Amino acid sequence: MKTYKEILIKTRPFNSDILTSVLWELELSGIKEDDDCLTLYCEEESNVQLNDVNILLEKLKGENLITYYESSEISFEDKNWNEEWESKIDIVEVSDKIVIKPTFRKYDSKPGQIILTIDPKMSFGTGEHQSTRLMLLLMEKYIKGNEKVLDVGSGTGVLAIGAVKLGSSKAIAIDNNEWCKLNGEENIVLNNVEDRVKVLLGEISDIEEDDYDLVLANINKNVLIDIVGDLYKKTAGDGLLIISGILIIDLPQILEVYQSTGFIHLDDIQQDDWTAVLFKKRSR
Repeated sequence: MKTYKEILIKTRPFNSDILTSVLWELELSGIKEDDDCLTLYCEEESNVQLNDVNILLEKLKGENLITYYESSEISFEDKNWNEEWESKIDIVEVSDKIVIKPTFRKYDSKPGQIILTIDPKMSFGTGEHQSTRLMLLLMEKYIKGNEKVLDVGSGTGVLAIGAVKLGSSKAIAIDNNEWCKLNGEENIVLNNVEDRVKVLLGEISDIEEDDYDLVLANINKNVLIDIVGDLYKKTAGDGLLIISGILIIDLPQILEVYQSTGFIHLDDIQQDDWTAVLFKKRSR
């Protein structure tokens, strides 16, 4: 049985958007957001140490983004930490058309609505975070039908599931976290899309095919910069790429990196401090 570490963080001021964007640089299994604190989860054998967290917090302090922080760590045996907060997860109306709901919430759907039934475990993608909603909004706008889709860092599988329910023909969802693979497989069954969505455990470099009409990546800035070359390779000629997990202040850097790689910036949308970006692969 695996052992996990739980790191509790409190800061003044407390801005979960800024904190999570930085902390996702670490090898984490999940982050739980509360009103005044964050709880980080990672495998005991991972490289994440309390000191690594403190170094990032000191950096934020040096940039005057926080004035004070405290952090503590405990270990526990493998468990589904979402059991402690699943009951708090509510229905998310992403748009008039797209709704995300857990199985334990009732929702009277309207004609034409797409319902994404998502039960999260130790993975990201409940629809409550701005970046997930932004991804789905761009997908709703630009998916035309019959696309072959790749979802990188798939978490709960919500984006891959959303893609096929919006009309894409099939999707591959890949994540390097075992919990995410298991959770994604459960969610594709809940949504009756087992014939169109496949969940894989691994990295984007493990994907052999390179002709995806639409590639999705809702991760974080540093990882998005690291894998830009792989994202370019996996996107078909004239194919589309949608990315998020990016703070608005980091958008210029992302645009510079992606445009220099060969992507054309087509669109971006914002919510609070977050943005999602649409690119098209430049034909060569």
